Amino acid sequence: MKKLALTFLGLGLSIVLPAQSFVRHARLSPDGKSLAFSYQGDIWYWPQQEGKPYRLTLHEAYDGPLEFNAEGSQIAFNSNRFGNSDIFTLDLKGGYPERKTYHAAGDNLSDWHPELGILFSSERAYVTVEWDSELHRIDPNNATPQRFMDALGTHAVASPDGRYIAFMRGSCRASRENYSGPADQEIWLYDTKDQSYKALTENTVNDIYPQWKDNKTLVFLSAKEGRYNLKELSLEGSEKWLTNFSKEGIHDFDIAAGKVLYARKDRWYLASLAKMSEVKTLDIDLRADYRFYPVEQETMRNRIGNYSLSPDGKNVILESHGEVFIGTLDDEKSRTQNLSEHPFYDREALFLNDSTVIFSSDREGNQYRFYQATSTDPKKHDLFESLRHKTSLYFQNKGDLRDALLSPDGKKLAFIEGGTKLQVAEVKEDGSLGTITTLLDAWHRANGLAWSPDSRYLAYNSDDLNFNTEVYIQAVDGKSEPVNISMHPGNDYSPSWSKDGSKLAFISDRNNDNADVWFVWLKREDWLKSEEEREEGYYFNEEPEEEKKEEDKEEDKDKKKDKKEEVKALEIDFENIYDRLEQVTSYSGNESQVLVSDDGETLYFTRYSVSSEGSDLYQIKFDGSDLTQLTKGGMNPNNIQWDKDHKGIYFLSRGSLKHLNLGNKKTTSYSYVEKMTLDKGAERQQVYQEAFRLIRDQFYDPNYHGQNWEKLSEYYQDWALKASTDNDFTFVYNLMLGRLNASHMGLYMFGGEEDLQRESTGRLGIEVKMESKGARVTRLVANTPADRSKNNLKVGDLITHINGEELNEARNFYSYWTATVGEPILVQLERNGESQEIVIRPARSINAQLYEEWVESRKALVEKYSNGRLGYIHIRGMDKPSFERFERELMASGYGKEGIVIDVRFNGGGWTTDYLMAVLNVRQHAYTIPRGAAASLDENKKFSEYYPYSERLPLAAWTKPSVALCNESSYSNAEIFSHAYKTLNHGTLVGKPTFGAVISTGGASLLNGAFIRLPFRAWYVKSTGENMENGPAVPDVIVENPPASRAANQDAQLQKAVEILLEQIDNPNK
Repeated sequence: MKKLALTFLGLGLSIVLPAQSFVRHARLSPDGKSLAFSYQGDIWYWPQQEGKPYRLTLHEAYDGPLEFNAEGSQIAFNSNRFGNSDIFTLDLKGGYPERKTYHAAGDNLSDWHPELGILFSSERAYVTVEWDSELHRIDPNNATPQRFMDALGTHAVASPDGRYIAFMRGSCRASRENYSGPADQEIWLYDTKDQSYKALTENTVNDIYPQWKDNKTLVFLSAKEGRYNLKELSLEGSEKWLTNFSKEGIHDFDIAAGKVLYARKDRWYLASLAKMSEVKTLDIDLRADYRFYPVEQETMRNRIGNYSLSPDGKNVILESHGEVFIGTLDDEKSRTQNLSEHPFYDREALFLNDSTVIFSSDREGNQYRFYQATSTDPKKHDLFESLRHKTSLYFQNKGDLRDALLSPDGKKLAFIEGGTKLQVAEVKEDGSLGTITTLLDAWHRANGLAWSPDSRYLAYNSDDLNFNTEVYIQAVDGKSEPVNISMHPGNDYSPSWSKDGSKLAFISDRNNDNADVWFVWLKREDWLKSEEEREEGYYFNEEPEEEKKEEDKEEDKDKKKDKKEEVKALEIDFENIYDRLEQVTSYSGNESQVLVSDDGETLYFTRYSVSSEGSDLYQIKFDGSDLTQLTKGGMNPNNIQWDKDHKGIYFLSRGSLKHLNLGNKKTTSYSYVEKMTLDKGAERQQVYQEAFRLIRDQFYDPNYHGQNWEKLSEYYQDWALKASTDNDFTFVYNLMLGRLNASHMGLYMFGGEEDLQRESTGRLGIEVKMESKGARVTRLVANTPADRSKNNLKVGDLITHINGEELNEARNFYSYWTATVGEPILVQLERNGESQEIVIRPARSINAQLYEEWVESRKALVEKYSNGRLGYIHIRGMDKPSFERFERELMASGYGKEGIVIDVRFNGGGWTTDYLMAVLNVRQHAYTIPRGAAASLDENKKFSEYYPYSERLPLAAWTKPSVALCNESSYSNAEIFSHAYKTLNHGTLVGKPTFGAVISTGGASLLNGAFIRLPFRAWYVKSTGENMENGPAVPDVIVENPPASRAANQDAQLQKAVEILLEQIDNPNK
């Protein structure tokens, strides 16, 4: 086969790509002879697998997956051309695609059956809290999709005779091949004849993508020993493996006419189901033109992500889309020069001096190093004025070099190496780096680096193993340990020095979780001064010198021009320095980004104002007086920095640079134009490499769950870089991440190159079934637009007209509701034989109402099961709003009850387990009786259940019995809650084992706007030492809720929980 060599210019990296094209979603025609697939985001057709495939669709959107109809004359496919995943059909003879679905919810195609029509999954007005989807079909004779099953799932496929529907249930993503746990995807069977459900696979690994071989036999992918292989299963129960791949599993397949087509890595293979050993490798060699420009000349305005000022105050370094530009600080000049000019990530630039800029770059492809940009014009040392520049390697070491910060005297450079090592290097007279001193080498990182005015100390904030962030001061000579100056269990960060050496300001959330401005007195003497002494001075201070003559003053000014300002060495009294803290602000909301005036008298910071939607810049005296707003209108100032003379403040506002003059309070805006070359292929290479390094350096398990991460990256790289779209690239990358078998992971790309329509669907809160004369309402969700008191629909109503247009079966009902959110829509209907009109204003979302519907139904069931003795609380998420609702429900649902049922099923996690434990951990130690409640204190025993919790505790309290519910869709912090509930013996845990997905995660934005999740912290059960990641919380009593229970309004798990709690209440000593 021919080889195509692509060399990324200047990377020192040559990648040889086979001419074989990476195509996806390939499907066989019903006769097994032709092939359709997705490439470059379009649908292609390869008739008889002869000649060359040709393109069927041509659109900026991503088209795929796809399915043939039974005759092989049409193709149905998914496409996001209207902003979400809709379904279209296309005649192979030609013509335009026909849109089949019109709903803002994603519609995921799975089958095209000759009688049942197109089958797909979606989430419209039936799913409430569950993680599975609704199953819909588009009848061949009716344009409006209809939900055809009361159970939930995904990927429904109908047997050839239409009697059986195979579908998937479970929430583990398919890319986790070697996941083994309660949330695995299993294959179920729905018998349309008797409307029964049966689990066809019952194990702990993913079984996915079922297809029918015949009316009694399924073929699907099953994760055998961590790799997907083809498995055959008869409805009678016999099974056999069709493949046995161990290195690279199968990620997609199709069967037709006794043949099986399957994909491993970027290749497709064709075999006979009767004789799998006879395999043909398909040679899909597409020499297609680019769908989008592979290289573009881009001009950007107001897209600045970072900036740095030159020492002389004339120029500014600007960073935009991974490039470093230089501009001048003249608001009438927008021209910039690109100093880095490279497709990889160039960032965190600063002036080493007025003629040299250094920055961090990964242009060599394997780590970040420091590079320098200088002028090569001997007559023009000014980088902005010079038209000749040179970029060269400045410094490299073993680890990534990031976050460089030059000392005020220009003689030292602080930086972070390898992610966590804080280094300080000597800057020699020739600008090169000399001796390097390591200040901090630990698991945690020093953030918010700030040089002291005398260049002898660094202030920074860093975490301890309890993840408490503190502010430290450390001498840069490396001879002493860092000193904790904040010393509080709250988070303290963003230090900033006053130039006079009197104060170090920082932000702290120690006061009611509000981020406020604080500072520490660096000298004990300053701290002990009274207010009068600060204003007037000590009695024994030296008398001020007599006024000099005017000529003497002028002479002094001339001398200062020729003499560099001398900076006095700081005097810091470190003993008990944390005792000298002062709080400056105490407003509601959060302050951030503090600067201190040279004399230490005034502090500048940003905060949200009550009157605007964004934040603004403020100033305040160090004693908390004279708060003044400096910018208006919610400018969202970011990265605030002093100008050269400390008479004004520069900041970024929505991507543009601005300057605030502190004298006249005038704000000057600068508008820069940044021109660059965008090489999309090289950018993908950079994203691949950087995402690899981020996982390598930050993944919580240094052994990568037993995988060789470096070899995995090498194995997947050529495949990923062959991707013709961002969608395909992320698909491959996430397969690689799946090999780590970890939760909280994923690479996401947003936006992309395509320019698509973004349709919205007005939501009414109903389900309908189309009839010849209109749409019959079959379901109504309470409190949705269709259920408002004066303009309401009812189940059984027949909607006949919308805005005067008559409804019929030939038009999709949901197409009438495109772009109607908030608009008054005239609806004509028939109710009990009479015609009437109502007006409905559709909503953008009905998720809240669907959730409340489910919660109210659970409350009603608990009321029924317990005969009114117990209350019920569902915790939607482990976040502050859900916790506040939990506190409210303790009173609303729990008051007067004998116990409470706490439900964390279908809870996606968060961080509030410890809040909930604090509520449940309360033990009553006394009781109180106020005057007037009892005629005599002799009656005190009647009041033994009462205590002023709301008066004495910052949180609510629950001291009565409880029981908790979890299931396989209890995720992350909901699992931590489940573990804690058992560990701390709060009560019985009922339901199904949880997902097994507990890692603290962060993330990083990448060059092209992509985002990579970064799990960084493990969680273990204190009592057992068990890792909660892939170690689910196992209930004390395990109960299954079968698929049919939802429609029957039954909840066996909830019923068992109620039964157990009532038994415990009635028999407390048992």
